[in-house]
Amino acid sequence: MATVSEIMRHSLPMLRADMSITSALDRMLESGLSGLPVVDAQRHIIGFLSEQDCIPKLINASYHCDNRVTVNDLMRKDPLTVTPEDDVFELARIMGGAKPKLYPVVEDTKVVGIVTRHQVMLFLNKQLQSCSINY
Repeated sequence: MATVSEIMRHSLPMLRADMSITSALDRMLESGLSGLPVVDAQRHIIGFLSEQDCIPKLINASYHCDNRVTVNDLMRKDPLTVTPEDDVFELARIMGGAKPKLYPVVEDTKVVGIVTRHQVMLFLNKQLQSCSINY
């Protein structure tokens, strides 16, 4: 069984709940990811902030030049997560629906990485290519 730990991104920036939304967006945009986990001081996951979460509030905030918005105001407080031991094929099945494009990878409530739909697609493509070689 292929596991999430084999394809996940291990290093990634994290967000804090008290960060300004502009600082959080700078970090998110620099990372090339469409969302980032929100963690406490011990790296325990307490939320998740995605581009989709930000856009509606940013429209109003930018129009009124209101820079008081924090990550805590916009983050999802009960994010969907996966573990390093989760099956990649099961995750691919879930991602094929209307679920998120990326998931924080959590072990013992601490964020240890992130896995994206792109990484899952790369894995599935390699699997398919290896099938072609065997025939």
